[in-house]
Amino acid sequence: MKLPHVAIVLTGVNLALLVFLLCRSSNPTTGDDVLRGRALEIVDVHGRVRASIQVHPAEVFKPTGKPYPETVVLRLVDQNGRPEVKLAASAEGAGLLLLGDNDDTQAKLGSDHGDCSLMLQNGERRQQSWKP
Repeated sequence: MKLPHVAIVLTGVNLALLVFLLCRSSNPTTGDDVLRGRALEIVDVHGRVRASIQVHPAEVFKPTGKPYPETVVLRLVDQNGRPEVKLAASAEGAGLLLLGDNDDTQAKLGSDHGDCSLMLQNGERRQQSWKP
């Protein structure tokens, strides 16, 4: 005879939990709609990374010894794995790189240590640069 009482109590607890969860998830002002993480990758149907946002730690580029600050980078990648758009930001400045069908065709817009520039390069590697 104890079994029906336990079943009724468990059903009541489950119902209360269900009502609580439904009320909580329908409240749009809770602030729980934020996705947090150290990196974000968007993949296509074949599992290839097509877009990514990553925070790269500060480091020293070993071949030149040049220090680079912590940088956040957004990359948009084509189906062959080649970055076509790169947007980077750090404490020292920001930059936008747009690539054509190969690395020779590109447009760079940058701001670094108070200076800014625009560089365009065509497929024959002819460049034009502008600085204010």
